Amino acid sequence: MSTKDPLVIFDTTLRDGEQSPGASMTREEKVRIATMLDKMNVDVIEAGFAIASHGDFEAIKSVAKVVKNSTVCSLARALKGDIEQAGAAVAPAASGRIHTFIATSPIHMKYKLQMQPDQVLEQAVMAIKMARNLCGDVEFSCEDASRSEFDFMCRIIESAIDAGAGTINLPDTVGYGEPVEYGEMFSRLMNHIPNADKAVFSTHCHNDLGLAVANSLSAVMHGARQIECTINGLGERAGNASLEEVVMAVKTRHDLMPVSTRIDTRHIVPTSRLVSSITGFPVQPNKAIVGANAFAHESGIHQDGVLKHRETYEIMSAESVGWSTNKLVLGKHSGRAAVKVRFEELGIKFEDKDQFNAAFSRFKDLADKKHEIFDEDLQALVSETQPQAVAEIYKLKHLEIVTKTGATPKASIVINVYSGASSAEAYGSGPVDATFKAIEHIVSSGADLKLYSVNAITQGTDSQGDVTVRLEKGSHIVNGVGADTDIVVASAKAYLQALNLLASSDQRAHPQHEGV
Repeated sequence: MSTKDPLVIFDTTLRDGEQSPGASMTREEKVRIATMLDKMNVDVIEAGFAIASHGDFEAIKSVAKVVKNSTVCSLARALKGDIEQAGAAVAPAASGRIHTFIATSPIHMKYKLQMQPDQVLEQAVMAIKMARNLCGDVEFSCEDASRSEFDFMCRIIESAIDAGAGTINLPDTVGYGEPVEYGEMFSRLMNHIPNADKAVFSTHCHNDLGLAVANSLSAVMHGARQIECTINGLGERAGNASLEEVVMAVKTRHDLMPVSTRIDTRHIVPTSRLVSSITGFPVQPNKAIVGANAFAHESGIHQDGVLKHRETYEIMSAESVGWSTNKLVLGKHSGRAAVKVRFEELGIKFEDKDQFNAAFSRFKDLADKKHEIFDEDLQALVSETQPQAVAEIYKLKHLEIVTKTGATPKASIVINVYSGASSAEAYGSGPVDATFKAIEHIVSSGADLKLYSVNAITQGTDSQGDVTVRLEKGSHIVNGVGADTDIVVASAKAYLQALNLLASSDQRAHPQHEGV
């Protein structure tokens, strides 16, 4: 039996995933996620878009410094300034990559770039050669490849490989592709381009029609050997191909797939939960692999079959993707050493003793409120003790709610604004509405509330509530996240965090308004 080809797993959660409205991450949060991806043996981590902002540049550098096994990549348009910034950002990495792109479809070249095909080809070659002078590993993407003309694709890809691109990515940028058509595009190109054997061909699929994973796997069956994907399928619009679905499809259908990955699948669920807690994007219960119901069986027939022989209704085990690794329960009697070890197992590291002491203090406070503390609780509370990448202008100091049947709820709140305290009272249709109105009496933000979401972090009535608040003001959309055993307190924390992000939004521009 022949050895299977290695499939490169290219994770772009920190770059393309961050393009989801409101999913912007701090530098510290990117490092936490990257540490888990590295632990999972992800081959390439696209850590950001270096030219987008100073914050994104510094985040990529920070990721490059801590990642040990994965290649760290930065996106760059086919422009001199972008390439130079990307090269500087990945310079500290043990293994770095510059990923440059330019649009190749007629509609993009005509209306967005306003360039002729020959100009686009010349620009791409220039960018690749410049990137090769800064970094030995260069990837080139034909943006909107699934709507590009075949002959021009052959020309630009051949030239890109000659210029030094070791990976050629053919993105389905707008989610327009269909599995048979998209897969055949790869085999057709690879058969027509004379130097195709000198590069790895890659997929990058968006999920607008729900076909991102199917398209990616079809491309693999037709010769692609890299898949670009994200944790939980995070990404702009309908999201990207889901890493967990791609990896487990390859592993489960090893009888069919001509490839294998080096992913340690036991870290999939913990990483999924980390990304969800940081971005505030909850995972739907029926989400494949990482959803709460992914391995639940309610039907009597299914339950009977699973009890007799698991494989009757389960094609993979829950343990294989990391569900069993989240069962260690901590409580009020747990010591500092046990808590610290569990933080480390979750990929959470502290810069100094003071940071850990603050986290342990929060742990003890939480342990007084609920009997059992799970990994998800630790992920939620550590965000409150990590250094903030944005100024904490607003901070909750005191909140009192009065509500009873037949009466209008009233909120009395005190928040620290810079160095002083301000207070306000407000009535609302419910306790959360009253709380938000009281906050606005103080800050007068002028922001529009676009999303309010509450999810239980763990089971039980004493579970922490994980609240996401999405605010929009002008061109800025931000997500604030708060957690507490009191839902109203968690809501106030989330709203204030969103306001802090809005206040610093001029410095934290959205990471990318165009891309693959």
